[in-house]
Amino acid sequence: MRLIVNGESISITHMGPDFLFIESANDHPPGDAKIVLQVDQSERCWNVHLPDGISAASNRVAIAASV
Repeated sequence: MRLIVNGESISITHMGPDFLFIESANDHPPGDAKIVLQVDQSERCWNVHLPDGISAASNRVAIAASV
């Protein structure tokens, strides 16, 4: 699983209904992103909103449905 934010690909380690845990990343302001889930040759993508952005100090990221 990967989170794509402003062209940067960040590995997702865990995913819940309204949050993600990611590997370390740079700070990003609130905005839109894309989750990419790939299993073998099958890939699924969906858009999400990051209401609090990403903080380099934390690996937990809040997500919400993209409007």
